Amino acid sequence: METLRFGPAGVPHSARSSSSPDGIARVAELGLTHMELEFVQSVRMREKTAAQVRQKAQDLGITLSAHAPYYINLNAKEVDKLAASRERLLQTARVGRWCGALSVAFHPAFYGGDPPAAVFQRVKEQLEAVLSQLRAEGNPITLRPEVMGRHSQFGDLEETLRLCRELPGLQPVIDWGHQHARTGRYNTYPEFIEVLDRMAEVLGPEALHDVHFHVEGIEYNHTGERKHITFQESDFNYREFLQALLDREVRGMVVCESPNLEEDALLLQQTYQELAGATLKSPIR
Repeated sequence: METLRFGPAGVPHSARSSSSPDGIARVAELGLTHMELEFVQSVRMREKTAAQVRQKAQDLGITLSAHAPYYINLNAKEVDKLAASRERLLQTARVGRWCGALSVAFHPAFYGGDPPAAVFQRVKEQLEAVLSQLRAEGNPITLRPEVMGRHSQFGDLEETLRLCRELPGLQPVIDWGHQHARTGRYNTYPEFIEVLDRMAEVLGPEALHDVHFHVEGIEYNHTGERKHITFQESDFNYREFLQALLDREVRGMVVCESPNLEEDALLLQQTYQELAGATLKSPIR
């Protein structure tokens, strides 16, 4: 990717219908350049529909990513739940490939009272099996474990970066709202730079040229994330965040998970272009 691409997590609210092709069309109308396909409940898209999604995105110059179902726990104690978690991730990667998606974001696991080191090893073993299966199928899509927002969830920044360093075929999703909610920090320019530099240190400078970021307003307490909210309702310092991305010449995709989806996605893109000295895009119409 040559630059940053901004878009919503799912079909924009202002789309003609809730279908993915209509969502892609609306993303293009708004002047955004990316959309994340939300398979967060289940993965049911047929190959014929996926081909239509892929063609629509290609025709309109929209890049795609996918989000796997929330019901994944690679630290589950039950064998059947582990198998189901692997299958949900595999199926998202398969459908994502049909759609032409660049990567698949997923929530890896819960600690469940286990020591973090033991959870790390179990998650790593499960992901090795998933990656092995995808390679056997010739599927090149990138799997991306997400930095999670609650203390009960596996996936703080260091765990996520280490997992990606140790397993070829993984790259991180840095969810900046989750990072802020989990730590109570990382909402100023120096702190944004700190995370970007840490990412480059662990994964190499090239990691900053192919990022998958989630951004949203976040409501949180001592346990971490409570819910996603709009930028206006939150304390998210998005101008300093975008300045940090500019200063580190970050490239890739920035997916907006605020409840108002396209409005905050456009605010991000327009502010980024303003900071970069570029011409502003048109507002929502």
